[in-house]
Amino acid sequence: MPYTAPVPEFTFLFDHVVGLAEVAGTDRFEEASPDMVSAILTEAGRISEEVLAPLNRVGDETGAVLENGTVRTSPGFAEGYTAIAEGGYVGISADPEYGGLGLPLAVTTAVNEMIGSACLSLQLNPLMSQGQIEALEHHGSDALKALYLPKLISGEWCGTMNLTEPQAGSDVGALRAKAEDNGDGTYAITGQKIYISWGDNDFSENVCHLVLARLPDGAPGTKGISLFMVPKFIPNADGTPSARNSLNVVSLEHKMGLHGSPTAVMQYDGATGWMVGKPHGGMAAMFTMMNNARLGVGVQGISAAEGAYQHALAYAAERKQGRSPVEGGTGAIIDHADVRRMLMQMKAEIFAARAIALDTAVSTDMATATGEAKYAARAALLTPITKAYGTETGINVSQLGIQVHGGMGFIEETGAAQYLRDVRVTAIYEGTNGIQAMDLVGRKMLDGGAAMFALLDQMDAVAAAAGDMGSALKSGADALRDATKKLVTLELNDRFAGAVPYLLGAARVLGAFYHVKAAMAEGQDGPRTKLARYFLAHLFPQADALLSAAVLGADDFYALTPEELAS
Repeated sequence: MPYTAPVPEFTFLFDHVVGLAEVAGTDRFEEASPDMVSAILTEAGRISEEVLAPLNRVGDETGAVLENGTVRTSPGFAEGYTAIAEGGYVGISADPEYGGLGLPLAVTTAVNEMIGSACLSLQLNPLMSQGQIEALEHHGSDALKALYLPKLISGEWCGTMNLTEPQAGSDVGALRAKAEDNGDGTYAITGQKIYISWGDNDFSENVCHLVLARLPDGAPGTKGISLFMVPKFIPNADGTPSARNSLNVVSLEHKMGLHGSPTAVMQYDGATGWMVGKPHGGMAAMFTMMNNARLGVGVQGISAAEGAYQHALAYAAERKQGRSPVEGGTGAIIDHADVRRMLMQMKAEIFAARAIALDTAVSTDMATATGEAKYAARAALLTPITKAYGTETGINVSQLGIQVHGGMGFIEETGAAQYLRDVRVTAIYEGTNGIQAMDLVGRKMLDGGAAMFALLDQMDAVAAAAGDMGSALKSGADALRDATKKLVTLELNDRFAGAVPYLLGAARVLGAFYHVKAAMAEGQDGPRTKLARYFLAHLFPQADALLSAAVLGADDFYALTPEELAS
């Protein structure tokens, strides 16, 4: 499927909307000059267009399979992965001490989006490794770092995360996998894990699994869980793979989409593992990886949205159907008002979701560079919004892409349906979007809404300088401020009942904020200003209804008994 990398869009957002210059102005990220960032984005865009995009359809039609205990990946995926690894894109933000480039997470986020738009199934692989790299950097022993990080960063080895078990989905604390001390610094890991993205492949030297398991003295629930590094091949001291470990891929899931990404059921039978972090501290270590992945999965949603939009736009510009309703039109369906409605919504939603994701990454980078709590709080607040709104945008834009194609959208040969099939799971894995919303109104509101109010203060300042657009933004910011004040007074289950509309309403207000900033930076009635006016007039009003619903409580959801629901 043809794809054009939106490098100019990333450059504009970095320069005028999310403030990458502030990140580059810190000692930690001083090498992230405009020239350096431009060169990385340009080359990553070229690889995405020329090497990876041709693999997207291949992976869908000829997915990964399990043959005699070995995973066989889709044709061309090995070469595509090599291009990603040799380009340095696995370790863009990793520690230079171990071979990484040490550049901002914001740059990695932009690169990941382009790779995902080109071939989402393959992009899942380096995304998992990036999360594992970060977990090891923060929680691994010096010996584990020295052995594993250079191999993971170079892409010679791949990483996974193993949380879910058949009886324990989102309730990780119900896991049964066990770890027993071997007395030599290693542990015997036994248990089964499911839904393991890229649980194996046929192109890397080793596959390194981060596995949650419980020690014999581990307390019930999440507080008694430890984290272990369990490699497919036990490495020698020099990093060369040695004996095969006692773990196997039992089966691969038959999935709605992402056929090129092998999703494995993993069995561990006394497999040798090394503890990462402290005993019973596995969730703290794994959350480092999960937070990285939640940003990454939100970006996967944006990736699919961008791919679907480009696919639909190209079709709309070529498909002749009916009479052109506008004088001097092209004669293609892009002339029709309803098609334009869908294309405008797609474009406006992508901009908003992309800006939220990049702001999350920039906030994370500033927290890393300065250690200031205000940046960490902003990143924490925006992460669940990025994950949920980014993936909802991917789903909504992909289904609109099918609609733009009309009947041909339902025909697999056009490729329009693949974007929706591939992206649908992103609203489920790495914490369902409902869980993200509950995290936002629960854990992220333990500060009484302080992080949200600080963000709203920034919106008010922009609104004051934005003319007529500013009045609309101010009204939305006021509505979000009022909803937040009410929300933090509610009992927890009442908060949870309104969590999803609150998150989506907040995303609408954030979207308006970034659209207005873009229009102000443009300084004329150009394309960005026109797109901002569309967003404010047609999508932004939804925020009022969503935020009103967010504070209604849970009573209406329990009005019908289970028997009445079934009648």
